[in-house]
Amino acid sequence: MKLRMKWLMSILAVLIMAGNVCAEPLKIAYSDWPGWIAWDIAARKGFFEKQGVEVELKWFEYMASMDAFAAGQVDAVTVTNGDALIMNATGARNMMIMINDISNGNDKVVGGPRVGTVKELKGKKVGVEIGCVSHLLLINALKDNGMSEKDVTLVNVPTHQTAQVLASGDVDAIVAWQPNSGQALKSVQGSSQIYTSANAPGLIYDVLAVSLKSLMERRDDWQKVVAAWYDVVDYMNNPANHDEMLEILSARVSLTPEEYEPFLKGTKILSLEESLDALKPGEGFDSIYGSSKISDDFMIENKVYDEPVNVQKSIDPSFTKAMKK
Repeated sequence: MKLRMKWLMSILAVLIMAGNVCAEPLKIAYSDWPGWIAWDIAARKGFFEKQGVEVELKWFEYMASMDAFAAGQVDAVTVTNGDALIMNATGARNMMIMINDISNGNDKVVGGPRVGTVKELKGKKVGVEIGCVSHLLLINALKDNGMSEKDVTLVNVPTHQTAQVLASGDVDAIVAWQPNSGQALKSVQGSSQIYTSANAPGLIYDVLAVSLKSLMERRDDWQKVVAAWYDVVDYMNNPANHDEMLEILSARVSLTPEEYEPFLKGTKILSLEESLDALKPGEGFDSIYGSSKISDDFMIENKVYDEPVNVQKSIDPSFTKAMKK
């Protein structure tokens, strides 16, 4: 009987090993944002291997990354919490399993030469991609200054075209994220940032959104991915790694480390404790639940989608909580 049990256990071990060998790499689509390019650190420094999971990082433009996710070409995608809701509302079902960062200044309202403050936007044209996170930032900027959308004229401009539209003089201000916001500031003499995401921390959370299918099939592997991310956070928080970190991040977008450093400063990478705090249910920007509810209301009001998304069922804090243990 003991021999038979030993034989069965040996067979089971072989089958488990074979399953691990045959498992496809988890495919993560990521794009040009400091908190997402940081996944390159996990690849370069061997953190995925350390945690025992095989990951294939696939580089896309931001909108194309969501298209790839919707088409089932990847298992997960790096997006803002608002865009994760949009995908859920439009059929690309996903779960936000961890927070990378919050935007801390990289998303900007940039005023042209005739606009030096948010209040000076009154009666002016603002170029912004209507219905996206930049639009939400603009609304918040106006609200913080006792104004509303009725005080400005919105001109729908794709985010990647905002810098050239501001330079053309067709609008008086634009709203965009880096590198587009920085390009606008560089290319338009006399322009200035008049409001940024640093004025509204928590308005924009950047997350890893995983397909429900992949999450159900390979939950343990996704926990290992989250563990690898916190290896990245520890690495980034070590001053001894500063120069190498900037080399890794800047290489992805063909910039020098010196050129890239300001982008990193405009992104607040959350520590484990900060992520755990943000994953507590609450109202307002301090909680990803409150922030996502504000985004959901914004999407409905602007007819980005028709029915509210269940925010509670779009976020799974258990992966981050498991790191505390």
